[in-house]
Amino acid sequence: MGRADARRAQAQESRRAAKSGGIRRLFTWKKLLGTFFGIVLLGMGAFGALYLYVDVPAANAMAERQSNVYKYSDGTVLARTGKGVNRQIVDLDEVPKKVQHAFVAAENKTFYKDQGVDLKGTTRGVLNTLSGKGKQGGSTITQQYVKNYYLTQAPTVSRKLQELVISLKIDQQMSKDQILAGYINTAYYGRGASGIQAAAQAYYGVDAKDLNVSQGAYLASLLQAPSQYDWATATDTGKKLVKERWAYTLRNMVEMDWLTESEKAKLTFAKPQKPKPAAGMEGQTGYLVEAANKELEKQGVSAADREAGGWTFTLTVDKKRQQALEKAVDDQLESKLDREGNKVDATVQAGATSVDPKTGKVVALYGGEDYIKHYISNATRQDYQPASTFKPLVLASALENESETQDGSLIGLNTVYDGTSKRPVVGSDTPFAPQNQDDRSYGPISVQKAMNSSVNSVFAQMIVDVTPAKAKETALALGVPDKNFPERPAVTLGTMNASTWDMAGVYATLDNHGQKVTPHILQSAEHRDRTVDPEKPKREQAISRASADTVTKALTGVVDAGSGGAANSPAYDAAAKTGTSENNKSAWFAGYTPELTTVVALFGEGDGGRKQVSLTGTANSGRASGSGFPARIWADYTLGALDGGSGKTFDLQDVERGEVPAPPTPSDTPSEEPTESEEPTPSDTPSQTPSETPSETPTTPAPPTDSPTVTPPTKSPELPPQPGEDDGQPGERPGGNGLLGQ
Repeated sequence: MGRADARRAQAQESRRAAKSGGIRRLFTWKKLLGTFFGIVLLGMGAFGALYLYVDVPAANAMAERQSNVYKYSDGTVLARTGKGVNRQIVDLDEVPKKVQHAFVAAENKTFYKDQGVDLKGTTRGVLNTLSGKGKQGGSTITQQYVKNYYLTQAPTVSRKLQELVISLKIDQQMSKDQILAGYINTAYYGRGASGIQAAAQAYYGVDAKDLNVSQGAYLASLLQAPSQYDWATATDTGKKLVKERWAYTLRNMVEMDWLTESEKAKLTFAKPQKPKPAAGMEGQTGYLVEAANKELEKQGVSAADREAGGWTFTLTVDKKRQQALEKAVDDQLESKLDREGNKVDATVQAGATSVDPKTGKVVALYGGEDYIKHYISNATRQDYQPASTFKPLVLASALENESETQDGSLIGLNTVYDGTSKRPVVGSDTPFAPQNQDDRSYGPISVQKAMNSSVNSVFAQMIVDVTPAKAKETALALGVPDKNFPERPAVTLGTMNASTWDMAGVYATLDNHGQKVTPHILQSAEHRDRTVDPEKPKREQAISRASADTVTKALTGVVDAGSGGAANSPAYDAAAKTGTSENNKSAWFAGYTPELTTVVALFGEGDGGRKQVSLTGTANSGRASGSGFPARIWADYTLGALDGGSGKTFDLQDVERGEVPAPPTPSDTPSEEPTESEEPTPSDTPSQTPSETPSETPTTPAPPTDSPTVTPPTKSPELPPQPGEDDGQPGERPGGNGLLGQ
């Protein structure tokens, strides 16, 4: 290296050293600590200024609560709620000491020792708000009292900072007992109850002074999520969570020496009584308001927000169509029932949901005979089976997956199956041999005719050909809830649980050429302080248009020449499917026109809603079925909702007809070649297993290739009887009770 190069290298090294030294001089420990403490002092100064600036305000608008207004889609008023607050202030000494402690144990164990705030929780809440994670959480009892009594429920950083400052001041100005009394008297418990006295009456029918420890622990647990934890309407998950929180509260009471372990061991969960609907919720009004409130919860408007009042909620419900639906149920069902003198009629419950298939808007809903008399909404309940209204979804899955029969034929409307009653399915590890309605055997029958007559044995084999797993995948994509939904052949008969709301979304998706339709009832939510724009459902393609339109074609056959004949009318183009669950515990009619999708169902409900019973004998009409009262209600409503009819027709594309095997060559032709009869007739001697050749024989030559011909089914071994259930969940066993299908 030359002398010049050495000087250049030395100069570069000197510059690097100078730069490094400069950085070290800039970021010394003293400077870093000085900067940190400077920021802390600035923060303390800012908080001190905020503390001096923010005064304890007067009581918020909750103390002068306004009503909420619910409107139909045209702006006319449906209902007003919350005109007066359901609250009665009680002194803390009227509340049993252990019940007081239950609230502290549930919400804020350190309440009696803290300074009224939880800085860590508040910081987490502010960060959650800034990052858009929703509910803030982390509040002490003092902070919650301040929010309820002095501020609003608005999820903003400014409100959270105000809450922090006011809580510190309140903790200095009021005793802990005063704060606790304020908290339990202003908190919202659900069921329209604000304050512990109203809550004690709403949930247990007693005064606050008479609450026991178990009841108090439930009310304290309820405050975390009043709607989700209300035992009367909670899901299985909600019930599990509130019981866990109830147990958590009691454990904390033991930990704080407010309850002994032996006292805790003697306590049992205190299930609350059924809710009593508020005045003004009679008829269908309460069901509509309830459905809107549930959707508001999903859209971020909590029960506490709502109960503070001042809201205007506009629903998607069309007033004229709502009236048409109510009239149809009254004319076609209620007028024929003797609820007072007939035990069967007294158990009948009707539910219905009607949806615009282009938008998903719920345009009409029927929740039951009267919200005051029957608070469970029959439109949204998910405790009954949709029965054979599920069969079109099996076909949809077969089409979507390009499934083939056991002999390799592509499944479509012309594909021929063996319709023998009690025919054991072929190709399944789980034995299943369902009985057709009335134990009727059809022999070889096309998919279209099997759909028309709701032939159980055909769709049992079809779901095996598709596989139950793929059928379930398609059903979930269309909108069937994953509720009691095993991947077994028996689900082809609709043995999962679903509501008319759920099935209306499913059939609306078929109506909408396979593009997903999610029913919703909330059009807008406006308040003087905020406006909530309902989240628009995603409109992805659930199944292909060809698959959806092929199912629609099949369902037009059900109306034109099958079990849905009661809905056949020259006034509109219709597609539909009937369904009747085992033992006639539910009966369904799910149908649509090009512009309206409606699902109607009847449920047999006994023992105050705790038991499912048979609908057989409803209005002295014999066995109940979807083709009876539900179909007549649907037809009456649809005619009225469409103003007497509509000229619109289904625009169907790429309808899949299915593969039909070619006729046998002369050398292979048996002496008597089977063919499907034009009108299926019952077999005189149905057997547990199909014969090698169908029982029907033609007297004419083989049909042309564009008509269905028959491939003899594979003979299956006769199956031993399998254990079954008699609770609406048909067991996977040979036979059945003959009540499934239509």
